[in-house]
Amino acid sequence: MVNKKSIRGKAVVIGIGTSPLGRVPGRSPLWLAADATRNALVDAGIDKMQIDGVMSGHSFASPFHRFNVALSEYIGIQPTFSNTYQVSGATAATLFNIAAAAIDTGLAETILISMGDSLLSGLTPDMALRSMTESRDQQYEMPFGIPVSNTFAMTAARHMKNYGTTSEQLAEVAVIHREHAMNTPGAQMTKPLTVDDVLSSKMVSTPYHKYDCSLVSDGGVSFIVTSAERAKDLGIENPVYILGGGECYTHEHIFKKEDITTTGAKRSSELAYARAGVTADDIDTAGVYDCFTGTVIMMLEDLGFCPKGEGGPFVSDRQITYGGKIPINTHGGLLSHCHPGIPGSLLHFYEVILQLRGQAGDRQLQGPELGLVHSLGAGFATNATTILGTESTL
Repeated sequence: MVNKKSIRGKAVVIGIGTSPLGRVPGRSPLWLAADATRNALVDAGIDKMQIDGVMSGHSFASPFHRFNVALSEYIGIQPTFSNTYQVSGATAATLFNIAAAAIDTGLAETILISMGDSLLSGLTPDMALRSMTESRDQQYEMPFGIPVSNTFAMTAARHMKNYGTTSEQLAEVAVIHREHAMNTPGAQMTKPLTVDDVLSSKMVSTPYHKYDCSLVSDGGVSFIVTSAERAKDLGIENPVYILGGGECYTHEHIFKKEDITTTGAKRSSELAYARAGVTADDIDTAGVYDCFTGTVIMMLEDLGFCPKGEGGPFVSDRQITYGGKIPINTHGGLLSHCHPGIPGSLLHFYEVILQLRGQAGDRQLQGPELGLVHSLGAGFATNATTILGTESTL
């Protein structure tokens, strides 16, 4: 039974837009976010002055701590509801969950969700590594050089030990994502990839090779979210409804996590499914945070798409692509499409929304009605899930 206090169907996405993606030299994070916003407004068919809420995340290459305020000033609006959120990779789904709640409670009528970053051209490799390392605990982690890749590598190594997951199964995740990217205009990496290519690429942090790891990119993405009632007044023909969301925050330090092969995705998705009134078996397509290949395998398990410990065989059986049980990241994800930080995880929403609208072109699935997006960050510490649906799911 759906909770009477649920946000189910109260808010809809009426506009989506991106900036150029991949390598975009000479463009600031603000410019990238603003360009994506312009495209989202055109898609929604509304003027920027109709926006009364702005929500964004943290930019690594921008000096602005209040990116939401800087972006509002940059595009020339003065919202009455505005926040910048920082829960690492989980920020993306959190933004959608809170936007729906804010609209439902009357804090805002039309919200811009927007983010831009320039990790590839705006930061040197040393600066990028330092920013990731400095996000760890200053006393217990940073002095020992535990960047993001090491943290996630530990979780994959434990999963391999506990459940027999293999390097070949990890590599298959990267191969499938590359296949998806090859059908996506503007994807950063479109050269065919094989399991052998992944396994022969240089080792980054055992068991992860280079192609087990996500890209570094520039880019921006924006969404216009409003109430279902206002969408009808505007005559929006194909709104995508926010049906439910859930979040779970399990730890700050990886050494405090009791089981590093199970994440807060299990709890956040359980909440999202219950609030949306659906189950994992009902989902037609998903955006699953794919910073590393092993992360995808564990997310598939925790989100309920396959039993715990069976994520490796699930991927090997090609259950995450066309014709499989749950096609995920049909644009190529962070592994092959692009990964400009928080905008990268927001691009999972962009792709799922395109699929639900029937606008994904050559990579379009057949009639999807329900989509899930899961965002994860901080070494499995932060998790947020959002369920999206077409009008037929109400």
